[in-house]
Amino acid sequence: MTMQTLKVRKIGNSLGIIIPREMQETLRVEEGDVLYSSPTEQGVELTPYDPDFEVAMKAFERTRRKYRNALKELAK
Repeated sequence: MTMQTLKVRKIGNSLGIIIPREMQETLRVEEGDVLYSSPTEQGVELTPYDPDFEVAMKAFERTRRKYRNALKELAK
């Protein structure tokens, strides 16, 4: 994906940007989806993936392995 210029527009009392189709397809987002922003050395990174969710899933995976038998019994 090449660098693109995004125009900031007033939407109600807020500001918003219009995401071009190419960027929308690359990010795999649709109307109503949430984007997460993270500061980087180059500026800001936009992603549709919640970084906090990934941390929580890794913690769950450790717990799931540790308590595999107990979770199996609880599922019955």
